[in-house]
Amino acid sequence: MGLLLDTHAFLWFITADAQLSSAAESAIRTPGNDVFLSIASVWEIAIKVNLGKLPIPLPLDTFIPEQMRLNRVTVLPIEMQHAFEVSRMALHHRDPFDRIIIAQAQVEGLELVSADTMFDPYPVRRLW
Repeated sequence: MGLLLDTHAFLWFITADAQLSSAAESAIRTPGNDVFLSIASVWEIAIKVNLGKLPIPLPLDTFIPEQMRLNRVTVLPIEMQHAFEVSRMALHHRDPFDRIIIAQAQVEGLELVSADTMFDPYPVRRLW
């Protein structure tokens, strides 16, 4: 199974936050599952770190790659077809980071790991 982690799901997983559902944690830990993090999430994390809203123990360019390696998470770049998919999406949800993540999940056929119920009106499988 291919999983695309929403930004909060990635952060909660790497910090062992109790807010992460047991189903999400189990799916992320399952060895046969391919786990992805959108470059949009890395961008979102970078903004929050820069604004002082998300403290991290190391420089971002060390912390994120290290956590991805330790937790066998692969970066998912934003491709043109992902942006094209955004142009076809209904405006149920206006957050640009969430919209590109939804589009990536749709285009790549990935299950979206997120607590965000705002994703539910879109034709994407959400695991929580």
